[in-house]
Amino acid sequence: MVDDNSSNSENSTSVNIHIMGNEYHVASPESEVENLEIAARALDKRMKEIKQGGKIVGLERIAVMAALNLSYELMFGDSTSAEETDVINQRIQMIQEKIDTALASTAQTELI
Repeated sequence: MVDDNSSNSENSTSVNIHIMGNEYHVASPESEVENLEIAARALDKRMKEIKQGGKIVGLERIAVMAALNLSYELMFGDSTSAEETDVINQRIQMIQEKIDTALASTAQTELI
């Protein structure tokens, strides 16, 4: 998962993510950096949508509403938004690329 302190553990890397115009430095396992970046983009998009709605003011309140909305969707299965579909499709593509790479590596090993 992600850690917000600057001390990196083994196989961790520091990642800069941007949400609502602010830069955040977080530690993440190297294997999860791409997923973290996808999640950060999804959160940024969700928070901007809430801000554009005009009813909620202030970064902290927008963040809380985004967290509540995402938590509700995870808990109760309301995951049909286009944003979540995009995130899922990106993850599927990433997994497919990893599978293709592994298969290509296996095929090369078998030829040797």
